[in-house]
Amino acid sequence: MFILGPNGAGKSTLLRILHGLIIPTQGTVTWNDVRTRPAEQAMVFQRPVLLRRSAEANLRYALALSGVHGVNAERRIFEALTEVGLLDVAKRSARVLSWGEQQRLALARVWALEPEVLFLDEPTASLDPHATRAVEQIVSDIHARGTTIVMTTHNLAQAKRLADDIVFLHAGRIAERTSAESFFRSPHSAEAATYLQGERL
Repeated sequence: MFILGPNGAGKSTLLRILHGLIIPTQGTVTWNDVRTRPAEQAMVFQRPVLLRRSAEANLRYALALSGVHGVNAERRIFEALTEVGLLDVAKRSARVLSWGEQQRLALARVWALEPEVLFLDEPTASLDPHATRAVEQIVSDIHARGTTIVMTTHNLAQAKRLADDIVFLHAGRIAERTSAESFFRSPHSAEAATYLQGERL
């Protein structure tokens, strides 16, 4: 699911509420008609949040917090770094990696943790086209493993490539929720139609 909308529409705020980082002042959050959030969740931000440790140590720490240690942890670390193409920089400090590599490392951490839901807040906003496609492929691979993806983006071409469903926000409210195909073919709300035309809302 992709969350779209103009600047200030509330995309990042909604994502943080869903992940539990912000407590809503009104209303409730339900998952499959219950208020208990999925226990296995992860979130990746536009600016990767990484520790001042090696790439592999970042994954090892996250796994330890989830109770995964020893051989099982090392297997997951090796697999995750291999999947995102960072095995050759496993011993390198995460903070000296390129921006694209840091975002792939953040996704490797997700790969190792195997969450039920992954929240992505504009993960490719600062990346060049090559790095963007690399991140998109990793996100698609994570989704193919069974993880539900909830992602915000301003990149409409990206949403067309990756999204199954679209939630369109306008002024802090859901103006439209539909399939990606329907949204891009014939949006139902005037706000969404204007947004797709590239006009200012």
